[in-house]
Amino acid sequence: MSTTERPRILVVGGGYVGLYAARRILKKMRYGEATVTVVDPRSYMTYQPFLPEAAAGSISPRHVVVPLRRVLPKAEVLTGRVTSVDQDRRVAAVSPLVGQPYEVPFDYLVVALGAVSRTFPVPGLAEQGIGMKGVEEAIGLRNHVLEQLDKADSTTDEDVRRKALTFVFVGGGFAGAETIGEVEDMARDATRYYPGIRREDMRFLLVDVADKILPEVGPKLGEWGLEHLQKRGIEVHLGTSLVSCVDGHVELSNGVTADSNTLVWTAGVKPNPALAHYGLPLGPRGHVDTRPTLQVTGADHIWSAGDNAQVPDLAARAAGQENAWCPPNAQHALRQAKLLGDNVIAGMRGFPQKEYKHASLGAVAGLGLRKGVAMIKLGKLTLRFRGRLGWYLHRGYHGMAVPTWNRKIRVFADWTLALFLKREVVALGAMERPREEFYEAAAPVTAAAAPAAGGPSGAAPESGGSREKQRAAAS
Repeated sequence: MSTTERPRILVVGGGYVGLYAARRILKKMRYGEATVTVVDPRSYMTYQPFLPEAAAGSISPRHVVVPLRRVLPKAEVLTGRVTSVDQDRRVAAVSPLVGQPYEVPFDYLVVALGAVSRTFPVPGLAEQGIGMKGVEEAIGLRNHVLEQLDKADSTTDEDVRRKALTFVFVGGGFAGAETIGEVEDMARDATRYYPGIRREDMRFLLVDVADKILPEVGPKLGEWGLEHLQKRGIEVHLGTSLVSCVDGHVELSNGVTADSNTLVWTAGVKPNPALAHYGLPLGPRGHVDTRPTLQVTGADHIWSAGDNAQVPDLAARAAGQENAWCPPNAQHALRQAKLLGDNVIAGMRGFPQKEYKHASLGAVAGLGLRKGVAMIKLGKLTLRFRGRLGWYLHRGYHGMAVPTWNRKIRVFADWTLALFLKREVVALGAMERPREEFYEAAAPVTAAAAPAAGGPSGAAPESGGSREKQRAAAS
């Protein structure tokens, strides 16, 4: 990290809001006017609406992420976590990936930590659950599902086979419905290469405590999405919660049970818990309390937006919805980030702040190849599309919304190639344990050499390889 006497704008978080806000600030800022520093534990931003398609192999995982250093060449990008913020001294404590923590001073602060998975104290969830918040989880889910097909096709044990071919998804919002739709599509395609597995042998369950799925697209399209998934053989359990999943034995509150190696958890999100250490005013659910200008309440030099902020929805309130807040979606995050960047520049130059006001333009969702729903709002007119047309609108919107033209072109190239080439159905689970095979080869040689070197006979080296081996044995 470089030192500078110029004012420092510290952006905490490199997600959708952090990336776009930093780009906007750098674009509007005069040369040498300030230093922009972005801190995030990952060196890339993940476009989360594409995670279901990445899990199904429709998009290359590398095309779902945007490298921060390439997109923000004029900013300082620090890979680490901001663990706390001292408001009086205006310094942030940064914990890097390696090395000792250090402090970063700031004059202006942008809080864009985003959200994390919202979980509940369900027995077995931490050990069995797979999230869908990052590209790593999407790749892991894809490899895991295909590995279950490999297991089922190579065993004669009916209990093992049944457990491998049962897939449970918890959460019926965008993430849950889209992920189960994409994964079921992929598994159905894969059965053509497994002579011993038919689609009828697989069991898919979608569980949600609410009484409907896809509430974001309205009741009519949500009902169509429910009927569509059920026609594909997916069991949907509404008004139902997950009671336990210890050792893969899934128990639901409606009495349904299933043994499954696959439990995907997409039951909502919550603000990043690290916000509790920033000394900021928080709402009842842990969101940063902001004004319509996106400034944090009580602080003129701090801004926040996106999933970790409760931003007043002025458009909804003008329509008569009291105490309405902007929903946590990409549509609002993009527009909030741009206004936030403008307001930071305005605040730095002593100009008035602008208020954020945006009326929702609708919502889109994909449920697999050539299957989707879309709700488009044109003033007072609401248009609804489903099936193939809804899917085209879903892809068109998100294809243009993904940041940078580099990623837009790559994503559309993936989709174009998929028109002519079949989907890949190979599992690369070994990528998650790349040193395991080398350890198998090296450990006996190391153990044999230990007595000659004066070490304990038969002792295995305490290295990263041994730890990987232990994790593999435990899983």
